[in-house]
Amino acid sequence: MTAQDRVAFVVIGRNEGERLGKCIDSLRRHTDRVVYVDSASTDGSPDLARTLGATALVLDETQLLSAARGRNAGFEEARKLCPHCEFVHFIDGDCILADGWLERAVAFMDSNPRVAIACGLRYEANPRASVYNQLIDQEWNTPVGRAEASGGDALVRVSAFAQVGGFNPALKAGEEPEMASRMRAAGWEIWRLDGPMTEHDARLLGFGQWWKRCLRGGFGYAQVWSATRRGRHPVFTRQLRSAFLWMIGVPLLVCAAAVLFRAPLVLVGIPIAYAVQIARIAARRHFSRTAWLSGAMLMLAKLPETIGALSFFLGTKPEQLADYRATAR
Repeated sequence: MTAQDRVAFVVIGRNEGERLGKCIDSLRRHTDRVVYVDSASTDGSPDLARTLGATALVLDETQLLSAARGRNAGFEEARKLCPHCEFVHFIDGDCILADGWLERAVAFMDSNPRVAIACGLRYEANPRASVYNQLIDQEWNTPVGRAEASGGDALVRVSAFAQVGGFNPALKAGEEPEMASRMRAAGWEIWRLDGPMTEHDARLLGFGQWWKRCLRGGFGYAQVWSATRRGRHPVFTRQLRSAFLWMIGVPLLVCAAAVLFRAPLVLVGIPIAYAVQIARIAARRHFSRTAWLSGAMLMLAKLPETIGALSFFLGTKPEQLADYRATAR
């Protein structure tokens, strides 16, 4: 039995346009077991998927639209299409599967029976199209080897997925690290392999899109941390601590010092602290122009992340979040 015979694909998307066609085409070269799950697209994505030979599902809009819910629905449908499949490969609708990846990932899983998830390197198709695309490209550049989480594109062992109950459908973001934490607690391993897996086409070209994405990220940090905080290793603790430190802790401490010592000039310590941190980030990337820009944007991102996290703690519902993919692109 070949690697292709043992795998079904689950694609999720919303208003991906022609990128969805490229994604499904890259999968259909391997198998006809492709399930596409749509979240309220307005660009005819489900019809396009069916035209290309995929099974298409459309999520009920009266319930929370989320990647977790879409992937769970796709997994169930894939199991109906392929009851004997040992693996399900999840992939986002704006990605293209790299040649040779599937065979390599299946071989790795066969050689390592305690591995629940194998992922590779995800890279941005057009990193120079915008500073936001550059940031996303850097975001995908994580260390190879044993990992804590995988991201949205990954080959998943069916038995491990079923054992932990799949993704938490209540999560708006951060569903992969949360599920991975449950898998690791159950004795499974997650690995990132050193080789290309998927080409991603973010098309994140505007500040508003980037801001909404960061808001969603911060909300996800808080929601996943809340869901895992009673475990041995709560997820996203470091990210929340960093956002709150820089956007709340540092300004409050400096303002308190200015009042205590009756020295308004102490307030210049706030921008100085931010500048020093940006320089530290740039230093890790050899002080290139891109490094300085990345440092500045990573610091700026902590503001919407903090707002998003606070909105969760203040009772905002996941369905109230604005989706940066709500319109066709």
